[in-house]
Amino acid sequence: MTGKKTGPAWEAALMGMLFAMAMALSFAESMLPVLPMLPPGFKLGLSNIITMYALFMLGTRKGFTIAVMKSFFVLLTRAPMAAFMSLCGGLLSVACMALCARIKPIQRDYLLLSVIGALAHNFGQLLASVAYTSTVMFYYLPVLVVSGVIMGVITGVVLRVVVPHINKLRLP
Repeated sequence: MTGKKTGPAWEAALMGMLFAMAMALSFAESMLPVLPMLPPGFKLGLSNIITMYALFMLGTRKGFTIAVMKSFFVLLTRAPMAAFMSLCGGLLSVACMALCARIKPIQRDYLLLSVIGALAHNFGQLLASVAYTSTVMFYYLPVLVVSGVIMGVITGVVLRVVVPHINKLRLP
């Protein structure tokens, strides 16, 4: 017996699976050892692959939904400040990628959109830290730009590889 793979129930189940994958990637990333040569606060951002998938394959609203759900998970597992930074970075990242994805030449260039999203995420978190602490920490911006470009490239490449496999979940 095959079920109908459209409608609100299917979308809710798909979003639940995507959120679970994002949390699994976040957990796996937290298990990786911290390398001494990396700057403080450096994260791979593997769960952003799922946010980008939701944004590019399911639409802007779903991309924002995954970003908000990830921030709520951070609130439950870490601290309010971490959740605030996650929310600010995630929302700015999705907004920038959604806007840039409307530009024809880069519409499906996941690598470039991923780098834009990573840079926006880092900048959003920097703005959140400034808002929270009232301390201007823009001296850290060069580190965030370099790490954003590197991780944006990595997550963009991974997204390109996994999209066909995740799309199999949506076959009618």
